[in-house]
Amino acid sequence: MKRKLYFIPLLLCLLQFPAFSQDNPSDSSKHAWKKMIFSRYAGAGPSKRPYLTWGGDGPLLSFSDKVRDAGKHVHNIPRFTFFFNVGHNLNYDFNRHFGIFTGLNLKNIGLITEDDRDSVKLKRRVYTLGIPVGFKIGDLRRGSFFFFAGGSYDLAFNYKEKKFIHGDKKDKFNEWFSDRTPLLMPSLFAGLRMSPGFGLKVQYYPENFFNKEYKEVLPGGTATPYKDLEAKLFFVTLSYDFGRLPDHKQWKEMHKRHKKHREKRS
Repeated sequence: MKRKLYFIPLLLCLLQFPAFSQDNPSDSSKHAWKKMIFSRYAGAGPSKRPYLTWGGDGPLLSFSDKVRDAGKHVHNIPRFTFFFNVGHNLNYDFNRHFGIFTGLNLKNIGLITEDDRDSVKLKRRVYTLGIPVGFKIGDLRRGSFFFFAGGSYDLAFNYKEKKFIHGDKKDKFNEWFSDRTPLLMPSLFAGLRMSPGFGLKVQYYPENFFNKEYKEVLPGGTATPYKDLEAKLFFVTLSYDFGRLPDHKQWKEMHKRHKKHREKRS
């Protein structure tokens, strides 16, 4: 069962690959790199039908505004991560200026604490699978500039902790559906997006990152390592995108191009 669970992040990451495909077969190869970095915005269609976009968070910097242990301040360091922050969105635009969206997003969030007195550094993170519900206001036809905001409910399915002493790794473990953090993590987010794909999003988790009631079984009895810890997470990401997913016609055209390329090589 555990081995199968390890495939969850990989499968969700693979869902992101269509975003790197070319949208127009007439585009020259010299512009391909731009499409990989700045995805083409899906845009509001005149049919007013729901449409799918790839998205999720990009490079992500997570931290806590303050971490306290029994009321005492604990130094924390912003934590940067790129993998795996992926997802898809289901959009509905009422008109060219206002729309709503939901989806399914995978995120890698956490924090790093450091005790200078004992030279102990702890890195803690969780993978979460979240369902956002939000709205968009602005230019939804071309995506030149719009604002978005909403809330999300995340399921924390994998917890990982690393311990360093004087810079040397001393301990590491991870747990599936761990009780060390809350299983469900609500949050609020807001951000903006502008052409040709630049974006910024801030997300805040108002509840404690740690489960204070968690009990750890030790040889000499039980311990509650997080009972005095308090940390509320923020994270900032460079982009929460709404890039276009290839439709059936585009997939067919890409297949023809690849087939011709193979025939030429053979």
